[in-house]
Amino acid sequence: MRRLTIERTMLVILFALLFALAARVPVDTDTWWHIRSGEYILENGFIYSDPFSHTMQGQPWIDHSWGAQIILYGVWQIGGYLGLAVYMAGLAAAGMYFVYRMCSGSAYLRAFCLVIGAATAAVFWSPRPQMLSFFLSAVVLYLLHLYKWERKDRLWLIPIIMGIWGNLHAGFSIGFIFLFGYIAGETLGNLFNRGGENVLPWRGVGRIALVAVVSLLALVVNPYGLQMLAVPFQTVGIGALRSFIQEWNSPNFHERQTWPFIALLLAVLGAAGASRRRLDWTDFVLVSGTAFMGLLAGRNIAVFAVAATPVLTRHLDSLLQERGWVITPVKTTTRGMARLNLALVALALLAAAAKTLLVLDDSTVQPILEDTLPVQAAAYIEREQPPPPMFNSYNWGGYLMYTLPDYPVFVDGRTDLYGDDFLTNRYLKTATAAPGWSETLNEYGVNTVIVESGSGLARALRGDPNWRLGYEDDLAVVFAREDTDGEG
Repeated sequence: MRRLTIERTMLVILFALLFALAARVPVDTDTWWHIRSGEYILENGFIYSDPFSHTMQGQPWIDHSWGAQIILYGVWQIGGYLGLAVYMAGLAAAGMYFVYRMCSGSAYLRAFCLVIGAATAAVFWSPRPQMLSFFLSAVVLYLLHLYKWERKDRLWLIPIIMGIWGNLHAGFSIGFIFLFGYIAGETLGNLFNRGGENVLPWRGVGRIALVAVVSLLALVVNPYGLQMLAVPFQTVGIGALRSFIQEWNSPNFHERQTWPFIALLLAVLGAAGASRRRLDWTDFVLVSGTAFMGLLAGRNIAVFAVAATPVLTRHLDSLLQERGWVITPVKTTTRGMARLNLALVALALLAAAAKTLLVLDDSTVQPILEDTLPVQAAAYIEREQPPPPMFNSYNWGGYLMYTLPDYPVFVDGRTDLYGDDFLTNRYLKTATAAPGWSETLNEYGVNTVIVESGSGLARALRGDPNWRLGYEDDLAVVFAREDTDGEG
């Protein structure tokens, strides 16, 4: 028990709190189409063409998250909402553990900065395949950190990780961002600070470049071969993402969940400027590059948190040491203090477990789901069976794909499948009741519509005699065509 020092007690409590922070009600609609896809793969094999929508039925589709979808489906089948929360919180805490291992200074300094980093990254956390990308990105950066800062060569693990990652999620591109960031940073270091204490020699830069090439080859080992390499570029090239999908927009700094991002960015700038420690070129490339990514799209903020948190600790540690403000951790403790520490650890673990279980109690989950997802409207469609095909809100496509498998969706979160033209000229114009909206419904033979109560299409259908309101609540409405020949 005497080995349970204050430092170790603090670390257990820290990660228990991080786990509790990440355990939330799974309201992200994309979670459900991933679960549905995992179920479909286990029943029918790999997906090469769209089986879930009536608008893109049979069109080629690269399901880049197939491995993670099987995992998600298994987690959902075994643990339900609790399983999804543990999946999300476990990967979040594990990723932050590797960030902690990259940090410098005392345990107290690292814990303080880790809280800022976790609060920054938390905006990204949801029970989707991207959580595996968050975890693996931290692992890849840690292996690069070992090579540069601790001179431990574990780079051979990176191609193995990238090969696995390529079968889990297209976020494997983050791994290459870190690899190329290291190559660029160490190249600049050799050009402007050659012989510096932590600058890798040219041979080391070449080794990282070789690892990047081998990792690229490892990605080809997947059900879609070379096509997988193009997925990240195709996704970021879809303009509609930035038009109406929040996580692909620049952060709204009026929202409080983005404030930790501001705090971390300013803290890194301040610490680097105040300390006498020279800013490492690789640190500069990683922080500036990922900050730029985060400013372009909110979903990239977590990548910035992984890269920037260790850099913050390096400069804060240097700043504190320059001023003699260093707290020396207590390595031993008395029996009485050990008992108190054990009690604190037990209390923190119980609190984290209670928070997770309480948040995911049915009486808590159901009202939250009904506030964000068309739970009752979907139940109405399942009960009354209005005639398909269906037009649905983009925001609910994933949820409806899972809850109404007999109703192929009009659109869902697979933007790489639908593309700019369809999302803008078919879906968005119809959802907002722009001129030509009724022609689109007729073109696709739509007989049932489920959209937000206050949407433009809902207002237009209320005044259209060809459509009948079947269900309405504060969140959603369901309309059915009066004549079901698609010619209304």
